[in-house]
Order: sequence, then C-alpha cells, then structure tokens
Amino acid sequence: AMRGRISLMCLKLPNSGDTLKQIVPSYSRKAISGQNNYLGMVTSYMMNESDMGYRGSKSEFVTADSVKEQRVDGSWSNYLLSNSLLRCTLMGFERNYQIKVLSKQLNKTNFCTSAAPASASAFGPAQVQFTKLDPWFVTGFCVAEASFSVSISIDKRIKGRVGWVVKPSFQISLHSRDMKLLLQLQEFFACGSIVSKNTRSEGSFRVNSLHDLTNFIIPHFVNYPLLSQKAADFYLFKQIVNLINTKVHLTDVGLQQIVNIRASMNLGLSDLQKSEFINYNPVPRPIINYTEIPNLNWIAGFSSGEGCFLVNISKSNKNKIGQIVQLIFKISQHRRDKKLLELIAKYMNCGAVYSHSENAFVFKVGKFADIHKKIIPIFKAHSIQGIKQLDYQDFCEIATLIGEGKHLSPIGIAKIQLIKDRMNTKRKFPKI
Repeated sequence: AMRGRISLMCLKLPNSGDTLKQIVPSYSRKAISGQNNYLGMVTSYMMNESDMGYRGSKSEFVTADSVKEQRVDGSWSNYLLSNSLLRCTLMGFERNYQIKVLSKQLNKTNFCTSAAPASASAFGPAQVQFTKLDPWFVTGFCVAEASFSVSISIDKRIKGRVGWVVKPSFQISLHSRDMKLLLQLQEFFACGSIVSKNTRSEGSFRVNSLHDLTNFIIPHFVNYPLLSQKAADFYLFKQIVNLINTKVHLTDVGLQQIVNIRASMNLGLSDLQKSEFINYNPVPRPIINYTEIPNLNWIAGFSSGEGCFLVNISKSNKNKIGQIVQLIFKISQHRRDKKLLELIAKYMNCGAVYSHSENAFVFKVGKFADIHKKIIPIFKAHSIQGIKQLDYQDFCEIATLIGEGKHLSPIGIAKIQLIKDRMNTKRKFPKI
C-alpha cells in the first residue's frame, strides 16, 4: 500500500475486468533496488475498500465565526459505482501520476450509487447520477467549497538574494465519498490533480501550476464571476498571479507588493510572515457588489455545497397521532454574506432569512407548499451533485408520502422515520 498523500485516477473503462491498482515504487526504493517497472506500464493489483464515513448535508455552525461541514472519517468505495469494479490506469510518466486531464469518458459514463437490490431499502435511493457540469453550477459550488490561497515561505535551497517562494493555489476539498465529484470538477477545468490525504477521509482537487491558474482557473471566474465575499479573495489572488507571471516576485519591491496583497486575503498573514515582513501594509480589500443570482444552475451548485435537506418529526396536539412532520431546506452563511442569502430567497421566491447566531444567518424554507412546488422541482431540473443527491432523493420520497397523506397515520410516520434515519450523517453504507 502507498503511504502518505496519494493521487489516483479511477474510471470504469470499457470491457473492464478485475480491479487494477497502480503501484508506483517510492524514490528511495528505486534508489536501492533500481527501476522495477517499465515507465508507462500498468501493474495490476487486486484491491478491497474498507469502511467509510459520509459527507452529507451541512451541519450547524461549529463556532460562532465559521461555517463548517461535518465530515466523518472514511474512504472512497466502489459502492459509489454500483458494486462495479474499477480499472485505474497509470497516466503518463509515473512520478507525475497525479491526474492532469481526465478521460472524456467520464462525461459518457453514468456513475451511480446503489447497494445490492436486497438491501436497497436499508441504504436509501438506488442512484446518484453524475452529469457534465454547467459553468454556473461550478461557480456556485466553488462559492461554497473552493479556496484561493497564496503561500509565502522560505526555501533554504534557494541561494539567491530573496530566498522566498510564492505559491498560489486553487483548491476544493471534499469527503472522499465525493471523489467522483472532484473528478467531474477536474474534467471541467481540464487541469489540476486529485490528492487524497493520509487519513483517506478527504480528497482535494488542486491546481498549483501557474500556467493552469492563468489559462484555466482565472478565466473561468472572470467569465462566470463569484458571488459572496469570496470574490474579493479571487480578485486579490488574480493580482498576485499576474505579478508572478511578470517575475515581479523575484525582487524585494515586488515581493513586498505581493505580501501587502496577501495580507488582505482570507485570514491574512501568518505570525511568521508578519515577523519577517514587519513593514507590510495590507491593500484595501475589494468591495463586492452583486445584485442578483445568475440562474438556477448557480443555485444548484451552491446548494450542492452549502444546502441542507432536513426532516423534522415532533410531537403535536394538532392531530390524532400526536406527531407532525416538517420538511426543511436551508442554507447557512456567515453574517457578511447575509445579502447573498436574501438574494437567494428573492430569486427562489420562497422562504426567509433568519438570524442564526451572532455571526451567522440562515435561509430557510419550511412551508410544505413551497417545498413541493418550488424547491423539489428546481433541483429536479437542475440536479444536486455528489452524495448529497441521496439526501435530496430521500427528501423527495418523504414529500411524496406527505402529499399522499401517509404522515397522518402511525404506519406512515414509522416509514418516514426510517427514511429520516438514513439521511445526512446517519446514512450507512454496506461494508465491502
């Protein structure tokens, strides 16, 4: 087994047989024993997957100052492929086996999530469809999940006058269960690599190449602009990339200029950077003005990252069975993006924005007529992507039961409870 951070390209290819896993020897092993596989060849190896966690709908705020998705330990499973076997192919020169461009077959293949037919009812809906991503969906999803960062660090290997290295990076990190969604994003941008962390419970789509950032990532967000205050980070990020392209970062003056821009991005400079650049002067952070949501594809993308499909069963004296069922769709954001939530409420023509805590607001839709006539049809036409689509499907199933009046009987309530118990972080997947 490979240790440390790994990067795999997994795709069901035509006429695939046994599962193949690329085995790439480490540099130290090569130095000791020499090259033990020909470059460009594929070495087959049977592989089994272990227990996995789940990335579902958003949890509540972890702290008053941040919005964080609950992610449970786990790893990628061929459960996502309807128990199909995977063939993983070594791409290009083996020391660069991170994926550069995913096969065009990804958009031609219908990936699905399903358990064995006999146990399908125990694990939720049968399918998660993965389709070609719309550009506005990608921008909406990136508002929720992407990050633009610039690292400024000392490189002792450099014997030059400055000795500092500036590395811009675009990254989207998700639970490993959403590896297919990361592959979709990589296919869309046609660049970058997929990296799995040591725990294998989280995967990341990363673009670090200056060429790829300049020619693929930045042009996309220029043509399909980000909403929310993340757009300010992108604007500053783009300035730094442009400066690096002109080699300004190789001079003391240029490096200081980049430091001043970096000081206004995200959480600002680190303590080490502040101590090294004591004369830093943060540039004014751009003021982002937006007046409307572009379209429903953006809504679907943003909701795939930040949306939450909930079912609430509570006691009540309003009916004979003493229980009521409420479906809730909500999106939570930091208070600085309250305006964004208000625009979403206006665009979807339902729900309202409420104060969630001192530093957070939530857009919530709880009226069944709005859920049935607006929320569900929107995401039926503009699909939620990733594992969260399972929560949406369960959400729809319960809505159907409520529409049929099944929630007014003890048997119906029990059935709804069973569906609720498999949603979000409670969803269980069979062991492989």
